[in-house]
Amino acid sequence: MKVIPSAIIEKSWTYSEYREKIDQLLSEGKATGDNHSEAMLEYTRLNVSRMKRLDKTARLTEASLASLAKIERGMIWLVITEGWCGDAAQIVPVLQKLANEREKVELRFVLRDENLDLMDAFLTNGGRSIPKVVFVDAETLEVQGDWGPRPEAAQVMVMNTKEELKAITAAEIKAQRYKEAQQELHLWYAKDKNRSTQEEFLHALIGSGGK
Repeated sequence: MKVIPSAIIEKSWTYSEYREKIDQLLSEGKATGDNHSEAMLEYTRLNVSRMKRLDKTARLTEASLASLAKIERGMIWLVITEGWCGDAAQIVPVLQKLANEREKVELRFVLRDENLDLMDAFLTNGGRSIPKVVFVDAETLEVQGDWGPRPEAAQVMVMNTKEELKAITAAEIKAQRYKEAQQELHLWYAKDKNRSTQEEFLHALIGSGGK
């Protein structure tokens, strides 16, 4: 997809609108998407807590501020995501802080499962992995590049876990190992203090010519 349809941008949300939508759905006993199981609701509740914490605690590095200063063109950072996605909860508050530093940047959100044609233009290893951020020229809506779904070290952890789970046949053991792997992943995010997210996201942005 070389140009994002204007209809997608028009129906996209700001960060505050995205957060409000998640909260509204939770109040109705729903998650984003079609799966409103208790597990998905619990993932979403955890993610709301994560985002609230990062809204308060995430700090940009000096290197990130220097990279942001290089942005000269008007841009839209279009985030494809879902409220139940744990990686998104760790990443989108950081994107909001980055976008807030430059008036030329507008951060917008769309839900993956409501925009599968868009998602399928930005697959990761053939999968609909999220969050995915598309760098869009604000005037022409031309795609400059993309980044996601997570920092490289976290991606390695996720891929290794997928391979490990393939070898486990017992459902109970597989579920327990998946739970442990999720805890390990979020512990990594906590220790990394979103430095890798900032560095790798901005490297992809500047490298794509999106500045």
